[in-house]
Amino acid sequence: MSAVKELVECIVKKLVDNPETVNVMETEGERTIIVEIKVDSNDLGKVIGKQGRTAKAIRTLISSVAAKTGKRAVLEIIE
Repeated sequence: MSAVKELVECIVKKLVDNPETVNVMETEGERTIIVEIKVDSNDLGKVIGKQGRTAKAIRTLISSVAAKTGKRAVLEIIE
């Protein structure tokens, strides 16, 4: 498991009420890492946050971790 996937999984599981429903998938390309998060519909607002602030903060964190490997990170929250 990559550092980016571990980081996202740890953060999201701490935010939600139903951590067992959290599913994090990672697709790694040549220059990009795509991280997809699926959570329970009741927890979706907690992951996105007010005006998207929580999602933006997670994106900032994974971008800095991915930059160490010379890649770009993309976070997708799937409903």
